[in-house]
Amino acid sequence: MLEKRTTDNSLYFEDLEVGQVYRSPARTLTEADLTMFSMLSGDWNQVHADAEYMEDRGGRLLHGALGIAVLTGLMDRAGWFAQSAIAMTSLDDWKFLTPLRIGDTVTLEMEILSCRKVAAGDKGFVDRRFTLFNQHGEKAQEGRSGFLIELTPSTP
Repeated sequence: MLEKRTTDNSLYFEDLEVGQVYRSPARTLTEADLTMFSMLSGDWNQVHADAEYMEDRGGRLLHGALGIAVLTGLMDRAGWFAQSAIAMTSLDDWKFLTPLRIGDTVTLEMEILSCRKVAAGDKGFVDRRFTLFNQHGEKAQEGRSGFLIELTPSTP
């Protein structure tokens, strides 16, 4: 019989069940986030970089892809898969629903949609729905992501 590892708080394949929902801590998006992502991506479109142009449009927008990057950081901060992650396998049906702006505070909700062991039986595959919410409770982004995860390690 496998025993759960006690040295971390990671979730392993056996810990997950269809329908479970996990919520992350919050994170506020900053001017520095926008600037660093613009530098990394090379995307300096005026909706991100021109405050005057965006002044009457509610302010500059953060990059949609930055939301996905922040989502992965929120998962790490929550520690859900700190020791058990193998690989994200896909992003599916991703929707950008509400723009992200400097000063927004976001949280992540992760719902487990399906779980199965892979054919070799040495790891699990999990389908998850991610929803990124802003501080008003509005859905900013959502979509699905496949994921390979470790089985609970046996203790020696």
